Amino acid sequence: MHEKVLLVDDEQGFVEAMEKRLTKRGMVVRTALSGEAALEALQTAGTEVVVLDVKMPGMDGVETLRRIKAEFPLVEVIMLTGHGTVETAIEGMRLGAFDYLMKPCEIEDLVAKVGQAAQRHQGHEARILQAEAESIALRRGD
Repeated sequence: MHEKVLLVDDEQGFVEAMEKRLTKRGMVVRTALSGEAALEALQTAGTEVVVLDVKMPGMDGVETLRRIKAEFPLVEVIMLTGHGTVETAIEGMRLGAFDYLMKPCEIEDLVAKVGQAAQRHQGHEARILQAEAESIALRRGD
């Protein structure tokens, strides 16, 4: 399965390096350099997991997370945090983030977390499809 990932960070060099590393591991990666751009990118294509930096100018990671969860509740979010913002990442988990990782993170740790988050996303989608199928069957009297 090719996980569909949106990588959101205001540091362009970091985004480009991570995009290459995740793509090499079979993921379909799109990028955004701000919270606003992330919300716009989520309007198109079926993103499963957002990897979101906590500290960004303008709309920060926590506000972006709030908006993602309000508009795209099935999308899983992994917060990336520096040493000074761990409390913010924990707050993010209270708001519905899947997990958080310290920056800089090991690529294998990120790949594992993205895989786990994508599995959760796919499980939610499968249960919704099952419930919809059962609802249609009940309406038809099958």
